[in-house]
Amino acid sequence: MTVLQEARGDGEALEVWIDQDLCTGDGICVQYAPEVFELDIDGLAYVKSAEGELLSAKGAVTGVPLPLVVDVADSARECPGECIHVRRVSDRVEVHGPDAE
Repeated sequence: MTVLQEARGDGEALEVWIDQDLCTGDGICVQYAPEVFELDIDGLAYVKSAEGELLSAKGAVTGVPLPLVVDVADSARECPGECIHVRRVSDRVEVHGPDAE
């Protein structure tokens, strides 16, 4: 299995969301994938839509673009707040993040 296949969760489409209650505001996710993550004025990280719009609702979900899968997976692994959840779209099983199997 390649690194990309592993990051994608067995080659399936992925989505990502952030638990703002656990976010520490370090911005590591933004450093890894600024196309997917953004810090809002409250100092917490949120996901962005495919069009780049900040999704400021707590727990908002967005798709992970194929070219950014590894960066998003790395964000989940490196997040000090362990608040980034990456899951397969098909069955909503978390493949990266605090609840990954």
